[in-house]
Amino acid sequence: MGCCTRQCSMITLCILQLIATTERLVFDFLGFMWVPMLVGFLNIIFVLFGIFGSYQYRPKFMIVYSLWQLLWLGWNIFIICLYLEAGILSLEQHQYMLTFNTSSSESWWIEHGFNCSVTYNITTLPSGISTSERIGVTGCLLDYRYIEVIHAAVQCFLCVLGIAGAMVMVKKFNEEEDSCTGGSVDKLKM
Repeated sequence: MGCCTRQCSMITLCILQLIATTERLVFDFLGFMWVPMLVGFLNIIFVLFGIFGSYQYRPKFMIVYSLWQLLWLGWNIFIICLYLEAGILSLEQHQYMLTFNTSSSESWWIEHGFNCSVTYNITTLPSGISTSERIGVTGCLLDYRYIEVIHAAVQCFLCVLGIAGAMVMVKKFNEEEDSCTGGSVDKLKM
């Protein structure tokens, strides 16, 4: 079976979305960011709908994929606004939205960003147990918030391309279906 240009382009775009989402999931998992992980897993499921819909000529799968991509686009715009603290959003006040309010959950990039130097306050309890608390992070080449914004912006870009590609594929499938049935109902009555 040959692969037409639109179909191959859509499948390639979906594969790029899978790679980008998986990469983001890994770093969300390392930072125990539970809500983005759950939404990311849903994105993987719906991107698989997009792949199967493109490959098997299923317009309903492509419609489901494009509807999910609209929600995914909204989620990523929310993430961008949250990390840039746009409007009334504040990362410190709304961190619970990303972590199910678990205390050890935060972006992995806070301490592991490029060229970051982390300072800890290490205390030893009388029982001999040592605890460490992060005092500060300095020298980062790029602040963790901007790294998270870049991740979300890449997802937005792929999402917009995915929605446009899905709509083109649905139109193509409908045109091919009309040509196989002989056109519209009016032509059949003549």
